Amino acid sequence: MHFRTLASLTVGLLLGSGALAADRPNFIIINIDDLGYADIGPFGSKTNTTPNLDRMAAEGRKLTSHYAAPVCSPSRASLMTGCYPKRALPIPHVLFPAAEVGLSPDEVTIADLLKTKGYATACVGKWHLGDQPGMLPTDQGFDYYFGIPYSNDMGTVEDGAKSNPGTKPKPRNPKAKTPPRDEQGIRGSDQPPLPLLENKTVIERVKQGGQTSITKRYTEKAVAFIREKKDEPFFLYLPHTAVHFPLYPGMKWRGTSKNGLIGDWAQEVDWSVGEVLNAVRELGLAENTMVLFTSDNGGALNHNSINTPLRGGKASTWEGGVRVCTIAWWPGKIPAGTSTGAITTTMDVLPTIAGLVGAEMPSDRVIDGVDVWPAIVGDAKPRDTFHYFRGAMLEAVRQGPWKLHLKAGTLYHLEDDIGEETDVAKSNEDVVMKLKTVAEAMDADLGNADFGQGCRPLGRVKNPLPLISADGTIRPGFEPK
Repeated sequence: MHFRTLASLTVGLLLGSGALAADRPNFIIINIDDLGYADIGPFGSKTNTTPNLDRMAAEGRKLTSHYAAPVCSPSRASLMTGCYPKRALPIPHVLFPAAEVGLSPDEVTIADLLKTKGYATACVGKWHLGDQPGMLPTDQGFDYYFGIPYSNDMGTVEDGAKSNPGTKPKPRNPKAKTPPRDEQGIRGSDQPPLPLLENKTVIERVKQGGQTSITKRYTEKAVAFIREKKDEPFFLYLPHTAVHFPLYPGMKWRGTSKNGLIGDWAQEVDWSVGEVLNAVRELGLAENTMVLFTSDNGGALNHNSINTPLRGGKASTWEGGVRVCTIAWWPGKIPAGTSTGAITTTMDVLPTIAGLVGAEMPSDRVIDGVDVWPAIVGDAKPRDTFHYFRGAMLEAVRQGPWKLHLKAGTLYHLEDDIGEETDVAKSNEDVVMKLKTVAEAMDADLGNADFGQGCRPLGRVKNPLPLISADGTIRPGFEPK
């Protein structure tokens, strides 16, 4: 039986038995785009003022060894499915507009899982797992969607998608070759206008003004959903467009930080977090709501993100590319003002939520994530190993404090050397051999240089079309009613 059909039947049974919403905690996941490890106060920012996140950390727990993926789409696939990115979304990089492929509708997302327990579900923000029919949030377990379905730089030059506000975009070279079109979608200056969707309706062509107001609009929709669903269990996934290039903080926030536009936008993100948490508090939901704040990958150094004390940034498998600033908040459940260095990852979120609500995990597929609730509330270390994939390539392996970069053969002790500055491979040859064995074992499953037999099929559509064409025409079926 298809998982979503089973979910509908289970909801009916729950409602028929008079199950109480109070028995099922609410979940809010706030996922920032390209936020650096030290772009917020709780993780050491010296340039950005983030009082709401400071308070969230003071009332919750920092996860200081939390891992995502190096770039957007893989990271989001991992979060939604509880799997290594390449298992659920085997693509070499990210998805682009009008992609032929995306997250398969056969995958079981967090939203699908919670639907079996009678949850209301909403995704407000950047999806980036496919923009074609069958692959959008409302096809993947979410009751409601509002957002730009991919990155905010995947639009047209004239609409401001290729340059920061106040800067003149470089004109397209008429002699430049058109980027090749493949199954991952349309690249570069040939990309169509940015669409803003509500469910499956294109409600706006996003231009500079729309980029500037998008954080505020996401926040308003998120708070409205919380207020509307306050009397029933809900799951809100809030993946912000901020702070991805181009950098469009709201006008109120321009010039307010010491780190330019990206700092301004980080401060607006902090405001948004405050609005969401204040709504939860005001409605008396705090003691029954878990909130997770995180980033989809490390900060982009070329856009002035700060990953101190980590080495590297977005798109790399240095710690600065994949270790992300993360805070877990649940008053009365998660110990306040604490932190843990236990290894946790985006793929652990699904099984952790499943454990908290007693949802049955899919038994017909591999789930790589583990329930890390004991690490979130205590001193346990449920996970000791992490594989650093970049596209198809396995580039590094961590076990305990040790991290081995496979190609270079360099070894770092992360508890003593979080910045990966001192190679200790020669004095720890036994550790190197052990980690090489761990890496070799993965090759038979997901593949270490290609997509192995453990990678599941992508979702596919024939003849993918942009949601808004180059001349501004909205795709049939997505027009406003």
